[in-house]
Amino acid sequence: MRQIVLDTETTGLDPRQGHRIIEIACLEMVNRRLTGHHLHKYINPEREIDEGAAAVHGITLEFLADKPRFADVADEFLEFVNGAELVIHNAPFDIGFLNSELDRLGRVPIDTICNGVKDTLRLAKELHPGKRNSLDALCERYAIDNSQRTLHGALLDTELLAEVYLAMTRGQDSLIVDIDEPPRHQGAGPGGQRERKPLVVRRADEAELADHQRVLASIDKETKGHCLWLPKAAA
Repeated sequence: MRQIVLDTETTGLDPRQGHRIIEIACLEMVNRRLTGHHLHKYINPEREIDEGAAAVHGITLEFLADKPRFADVADEFLEFVNGAELVIHNAPFDIGFLNSELDRLGRVPIDTICNGVKDTLRLAKELHPGKRNSLDALCERYAIDNSQRTLHGALLDTELLAEVYLAMTRGQDSLIVDIDEPPRHQGAGPGGQRERKPLVVRRADEAELADHQRVLASIDKETKGHCLWLPKAAA
């Protein structure tokens, strides 16, 4: 199973108003393990960046002046994501921008070359109804260190989202990855990579274990001795 954790930064909120992608990042996972392969591009949008958007991601038009256009990186991007399932937080936003960029080039929509799209915001709302489910809120909920996220950046956000997604779906205990490129240092540009820490595994305490035993006993009573989990718990 090949999945691509994806995030973008943009000049504004609506591609229908001519806003463009200025940063795109993709991390590859195979069978729920990060492979270390990633794609990260800054993109010259050929237009101004809204002040509100710049305040969120900190990327300036001056920084992007010598960066490639989307047309220059489209083939590399499409080859990287081809056939994979995309994992995106608030997927309609990123998919809308990607399809707008591809439509400008006369290319097919992104979801026609990928094996589906998984929206982690929708998944989080199903798991935690009525709660805040922003990426920062989910990092706090799953004890994932996001202290370096002072501004939004596509590369850092994909790394955090990969950890959040695996935690939400009961993934591996650790995300130790051999990145095939040296980490980006602070000052190399907005959204540099960071060193990951292992996921925190919270064990049930004695009170929770006692509550669990009471629930199993209640089930066993209601089913007249046919609680399937009780023998394992007793063992």
